[in-house]
Amino acid sequence: MNTHILTIHCPDERGLIYKITNVIFNYNLNIIRNDEFVEKDFNQFFMRTEFSGEFQNDAFINELTSILPATSKIKLTSNHKKNIVVMATKEYHCLSDLLVRHKFNDLHANIVAVISNHSVLEELTSKFDIPYYNVDSTGRSREDHEEDIIKLLDKFNPDFIVLAKYMKILSPSFIARYPNRIINIHHSFLPAFVGAKPYHKAYERGVKIIGATAHFVNEDLDEGPIIAQSVIAVDHTDSASEMAQAGRDVEKSVLANSLKLVFNEQVFVFRNKTIIFD
Repeated sequence: MNTHILTIHCPDERGLIYKITNVIFNYNLNIIRNDEFVEKDFNQFFMRTEFSGEFQNDAFINELTSILPATSKIKLTSNHKKNIVVMATKEYHCLSDLLVRHKFNDLHANIVAVISNHSVLEELTSKFDIPYYNVDSTGRSREDHEEDIIKLLDKFNPDFIVLAKYMKILSPSFIARYPNRIINIHHSFLPAFVGAKPYHKAYERGVKIIGATAHFVNEDLDEGPIIAQSVIAVDHTDSASEMAQAGRDVEKSVLANSLKLVFNEQVFVFRNKTIIFD
């Protein structure tokens, strides 16, 4: 079945659902699933529609554009796999989980390359026949190091960049090149314990739950729009290292869940938060 995903974000007004679905009906297309939401504080309408059938893409989009508000954001995609580049440093758990999911077609994405600032994970990656690039940052400025990474990214032109425990802070200019296309997994239930060593901070604070957060990366450290989160219980008997060990499983599942949502066009970014049709 030839399926498509239509996403629309525009100012809310009367009759939007009727107008959109009527165009789909007139093209003799079959709606498989439809979700919509109105953000009332800013009067914003969000809609995601899965449908099947054959049609002329340009004519379809032009007709939708003619009946929707002028500032509408309309996106039409086929239900195909996204191309992604994974960036990592030394920790293996998130990268290995993504590599296994990719191997068994459970990621709904093609990992076209892995980029790291160390060689530690090269042997692991090579077992999955995926190109690995060690872009060493030793003794280099952040801008100079990132320039080499950008050259690689330009070569592969990924739909998304996934930071699977990439433990370097990206520059604002780097982030600006890929708006809402960089996804990070942070080992904390944000907004608690941003930055480095969150498990140590959680241990010192005596928290009773720890978690992980997947979010889009923006210029503010660990403050980008949140995609997915989860937590597990801990207590006073857990050391910081034991918390970190337990948290790795949470990090893997949260990252995988967030990627599934993003790759299936289920996530809208509005201001500094997300609207998610799960």
